Amino acid sequence: MRKGFLITLEGGEGSGKTTQVELLAAHLEEQGKKVLRAREPGGTGLGEQVRTLLLRADGVKISPLTELLLYLSCRAQLVEEVFRPALEAGGIVLCDRYWDATVAYQGYGRGLDLNMIEQINHEVVKDVIPDLTFLLDMEAKAGLDRISRRGRDRLEGEGLAFHQRVREGYLELALQNPGRIKVIRAERGTLEVAAEIRAHIPASFLPRLGQG
Repeated sequence: MRKGFLITLEGGEGSGKTTQVELLAAHLEEQGKKVLRAREPGGTGLGEQVRTLLLRADGVKISPLTELLLYLSCRAQLVEEVFRPALEAGGIVLCDRYWDATVAYQGYGRGLDLNMIEQINHEVVKDVIPDLTFLLDMEAKAGLDRISRRGRDRLEGEGLAFHQRVREGYLELALQNPGRIKVIRAERGTLEVAAEIRAHIPASFLPRLGQG
């Protein structure tokens, strides 16, 4: 029986997700909560190897469907190896990208069929769906401007139009799921963003978080 909570942070390139995962984890751990950090793609031995393949910027061509299936194979391994045991034990899982990223990037960004993605996503995660998602939103160009051109990975190196479609996809998902997805303006200072994220965590979560 699932006792824990799955909280995901989503957003385009340069939106500060990784930093906010660490700040939120530290905040919850200060309250004595047991927190597991994860990222997608990655989070397992297999997932980290596939991550390297997916994000390499050496010109290797990956078709949109192949890309989708690689991401979902990582997710299947992460759910069964890491998420499900942690959630059944009552822990908090904080993940840097998850379910919604596939819809935004491979659906809206790449143009793959949204219904197909939805069906495969459900098959992969079963009941391991986020309880709460923070969407760190900012203009696509502003996010890309935060990333050095020399250090961009394969996805970061896509054109501006691609990243604008990704942002539109994320915002559409937020409109469809207002109870779960909280949109956070990410262009502000790091600590201001972190404070708003903490403010959105329902008080009803806290007595149960990390217990088990």
